Amino acid sequence: MNAPTELKLRNKSRVLELAYADGARFELDFEYLRVYSPSAEVRGHGPGQERLQTGKEAVGITRIEPVGHYAVRLFFDDGHSTGLYNWDYLRELGEKYEHNWQDYLDRLEAAGYARQKA
Repeated sequence: MNAPTELKLRNKSRVLELAYADGARFELDFEYLRVYSPSAEVRGHGPGQERLQTGKEAVGITRIEPVGHYAVRLFFDDGHSTGLYNWDYLRELGEKYEHNWQDYLDRLEAAGYARQKA
């Protein structure tokens, strides 16, 4: 289990900061966390059912709730709160940030969506 040693919500810069015992640190912006939510709303119920999230440039996180010793639930100000971000998934989001973010931008472009300035 890759539980972070620190978890800080930075609302002004709109990032969730994660620190790990091995020295790894990640700053995951709220939009990234929202569009990569592990919820069925975003991922669907199986391969090929993923739904592209748009209009999340200015999304905020209002609170974080621990779920046992294995995950957190993020409450977004657009009403979304159904995804459980387990420790391994958060670490993966940090490690694959650049690849995932570029993939998201590519999918937005393919869908003809132009991101707005947050």
